Amino acid sequence: MKPILYYIHDPMCSWCWGFKTTWDAMCERLEGSVEIRYVLGGLAAESHTPMPMDMRESLEQTWQSVSEKTGARFNHDFWRSNTPMRSTYPACKAVLLARDAGKEREMITAIQQCYYQQAGNPSIYDQLSLLAEGLDMDVKGFQQSIQSEILNQRLQEEIMFAESLGAQGFPSLVLEVDGQRTFISHSYTDIEENLKRIQHYL
Repeated sequence: MKPILYYIHDPMCSWCWGFKTTWDAMCERLEGSVEIRYVLGGLAAESHTPMPMDMRESLEQTWQSVSEKTGARFNHDFWRSNTPMRSTYPACKAVLLARDAGKEREMITAIQQCYYQQAGNPSIYDQLSLLAEGLDMDVKGFQQSIQSEILNQRLQEEIMFAESLGAQGFPSLVLEVDGQRTFISHSYTDIEENLKRIQHYL
């Protein structure tokens, strides 16, 4: 049975965006030796309440910290051209629907680019529908499903699974070999060190 590397994340997690370049390179290097499975951790429950100013300022500072540590670039126009909401569950549900369509990684990347580079707001369903359309998904089916109770339940079950894996914040890596699961600490920039830690258990 092939080892499984679980990647526990949220598509609107700024540290996941900071890790993206390193993670993509790791996936290329690990291809064929492990099965990579994405698991949604669910960073913030759905909300339509505008984010308080102190939270906005704190999160924008987090973006700055991620940029300084990882080199990832952020478009800070987001904070001035949107009504920010502390709400990532809609984006997580969009990823689940994209998974069903075989476009999970593409949707994650589309959400990240929309949010962090184009100053779009993937907390909003209309924005997510546009991203689905850009990926040539069934937009009508997407719109019918994304706010359904069935999809809400799927997301809750996945969040519970992420917790059972022992995720320690986002992103987290957990390697499963012969039924044994091990949390893998990671560097945000050192690809070789990350691969070395994984290979140790393979």
